[in-house]
Amino acid sequence: MATVTPAATARERLAALTAKGSLVREEGDRLRCLACGHRCLVGEGKEGVCRVRFVRDGELRVPWGYVASIAADPIEKKPFFHVRPGATALSFGMLGCDYKCPFCQNWEISQTGRDPDADAFASPRPATPEGIVATALAEGASMVTSTYNEPLITAEWSGAVFAEAHRAGLLTSFVSNGNATTEVLDFLRPLVDAFKVDLKGMSEEGYRRVGGRLSVVLEALSGLVEREFWVEVVTLVVPGHNDSDEELRDAARFLRALSPDLPWHVTAFHPDYRMNGTLPTPLPTLLRAADIGREEGLRYVYTGNLPGPADSGGETTCCPACREILVERRGFRVLRCRIGADGACPACHAPIPGLWGPGIKNLPERP
Repeated sequence: MATVTPAATARERLAALTAKGSLVREEGDRLRCLACGHRCLVGEGKEGVCRVRFVRDGELRVPWGYVASIAADPIEKKPFFHVRPGATALSFGMLGCDYKCPFCQNWEISQTGRDPDADAFASPRPATPEGIVATALAEGASMVTSTYNEPLITAEWSGAVFAEAHRAGLLTSFVSNGNATTEVLDFLRPLVDAFKVDLKGMSEEGYRRVGGRLSVVLEALSGLVEREFWVEVVTLVVPGHNDSDEELRDAARFLRALSPDLPWHVTAFHPDYRMNGTLPTPLPTLLRAADIGREEGLRYVYTGNLPGPADSGGETTCCPACREILVERRGFRVLRCRIGADGACPACHAPIPGLWGPGIKNLPERP
């Protein structure tokens, strides 16, 4: 009787799609992974918290040579509101995450190796940096974005793609939870133009529930600003998790201390994954969060994932000096853009922070 070979598990398939990692340090007979804030110390045959970086034959093996998802969509969907309004970004992602958020809206991709239900969706497809960039150019994209799963745990692969993208004249960006190390930020600095960070709240207890530490993310945000990445921050406002006035105000104050020019996107939660029983974020909660951000001195506060009143201005970029409307948006559509390649307000000529045109980088004001 013929022996039936069992189908390879998701982990076994992903283990074959790896290369030797560079974000690593030897410590005795084990290897310290430096890609994310967990800084896992990994022994032979073991894996890190992310489940996709592991040690085999004395080497740290890291994800390489595939994509799990790839799509061209508006740059506003990342969301970047101060980078080339109306442009197209080619987004690509791999599998796995170093967090376990119960409200994750990409859990089929991010929780591979941790959740058997997610493993069923794992369908990595072979890819090359050159092929990804060729697709971006064919789609008319201005930017290539590492997103969908947590890109820090696949930083070496993203770096290879981004180096190729820069050679082709494209911008590059990370959409990340911000659980970064100083080593990975230094590695990414020459390769990444824009960095979106999910600030999931301002309590250590809240971060413990998702598998992280608030202090690491706050330090990473400071490091990103110091290294002059273009940074935009998103807070998904989850009822009962991070929606108190006190916590929202703490987030706004921290960001204001880094720079009043940091764009802050407060976005609405929709029931998903392990929080299907939680109600969506009410519109008044979202508008209150935006008001708190403005009260604390942030100049660019946006609301997302939930349509608001037509006159709420939640998606509109205005000049903080003269209040002239600069970019008018509805959802991910840009209805009107009046910022030129010089990145200045056409009415009062005040510089508006962002990456508005080729070679133009208006840096945020630092306190």
